[in-house]
Amino acid sequence: MAKIIVLGAGLVGGVIAKDLAKKHKVTSVDISKKNLNKLDGIDKICADISNTKILQDLIKEFDLVIGAVPGFMGYKMMKDVIKAGKNIVDISFYPEDPFQLDKLAKDNNVIAVMDCGVAPGMGNIIFGYHDLNMKITDYECLVGGLPERREWPYEYQAVFSPIDVIEEYIRPARYVQNNQIIIKEALSDAELIAFDEIGTLESWNSDGLRSLIKTMTHVPNMIEKTLRYPGCIEYLKVLRSSGFFSYKEIEVNGNKIRPIDMTAKLLFPKWKMENGDKDFTIMRIIIKGIENGKAITYQYNLLDRFQDNTISMARTTGFTCTAVANLILDGNYKHHGISPPEYLGKHFKFIHDYLKERKVNYKKVIT
Repeated sequence: MAKIIVLGAGLVGGVIAKDLAKKHKVTSVDISKKNLNKLDGIDKICADISNTKILQDLIKEFDLVIGAVPGFMGYKMMKDVIKAGKNIVDISFYPEDPFQLDKLAKDNNVIAVMDCGVAPGMGNIIFGYHDLNMKITDYECLVGGLPERREWPYEYQAVFSPIDVIEEYIRPARYVQNNQIIIKEALSDAELIAFDEIGTLESWNSDGLRSLIKTMTHVPNMIEKTLRYPGCIEYLKVLRSSGFFSYKEIEVNGNKIRPIDMTAKLLFPKWKMENGDKDFTIMRIIIKGIENGKAITYQYNLLDRFQDNTISMARTTGFTCTAVANLILDGNYKHHGISPPEYLGKHFKFIHDYLKERKVNYKKVIT
């Protein structure tokens, strides 16, 4: 039985802690007592882990650290953990380049797995698995987490930090076309796409490729797009163009504020999932290329719904993270340095089966 510390006890961090506690000794840390009080049977510590000394003192006695903090805290938290010489699996979606921490992790003999959720995360692992066995020419990932009930005006609910969600609407989107990196504004190239059991959803360019742009330079075409209910893009563009997502301070009645902070504060109550709310996670991955001298297409379809009193996006994100955590603790993954999820491609079967045991099913179609 290993000793694991989970940094962050939000909707996803809580699910991670509960899953790992089935087999290990788990301690959950959060600055919010309200979040911690939702966790039964798990050791809890209320602390401000943005303080480096507090964080490094807390993690001293643990075998593995799980990072489940908001994106704006993620990079610094990961750096502090690596400096302390502790292995970490992280789900934070931070804007900084994680490979800047690669040398630090190697120098400290640390295994540091980044972006270990659903997408980025499981999508990368599937990509990495097929990259070992075929020449890939095209990779496309469509992914979204949505409430089952469409409710005006936003038809959306957030599992993650509201600022992390807004970042997806403003961060320039990178994709690869004919071996060239293309950069477009977020919310661009909208398409309507039909899905079985769900109906038509709206997709747009988002910056979800992340590490794949660096690690899969031999693949000529790669793109990830976010999925929402139709009509979403228009109001998001209005808010963005009006400055509601801006980080630049403005003065209001003698006080300086960042519009994005105000927007997040206003939107969070409207996006927050309450008791009784249900969601679903949908993902479609298409991988094309040559295998054994023949053209082949692999398609993976995920439609996961709220179940076992657990939010779907927390399940699909959290269980990918806990699968990789167990790989490391069992001594089956030993790469020192920064590991994007695609590095774990050869462990696809273990992770796939781990998720399947928890009723997260990726269905494969070959053509």
